[in-house]
Amino acid sequence: MADNNQDKTKLTPDSMTMIEPRFRKIYKAFYKESYFTPTALDLKTKELIAIGCSLVAKCEGCLDGHIKKAIEAGATKQEISDAIVIAVGIGAASVVDMSDKAAARLDLHHFE
Repeated sequence: MADNNQDKTKLTPDSMTMIEPRFRKIYKAFYKESYFTPTALDLKTKELIAIGCSLVAKCEGCLDGHIKKAIEAGATKQEISDAIVIAVGIGAASVVDMSDKAAARLDLHHFE
């Protein structure tokens, strides 16, 4: 069986392999500081926010990781579902916003 790290047909590359090591270090320090240093938000809340952000950003790896971390932080299925529903609403709102702007640019008013 081939080692995944050496498999050229691997679908997802290792993370940050094209980012210069000094910038990876900066990113990782920021991530650690923003997540694990105590702030006004607890870790579970941060993970629920990250689930929504991952969905809107369309980052599959982020989504998987943040769902796992949210569960580990004590998030319930209902809390995760709520975070997803909020992301759906934000995603839909962005479509409405873009279509409103296109209508204004093109001077279209289909259903006034």
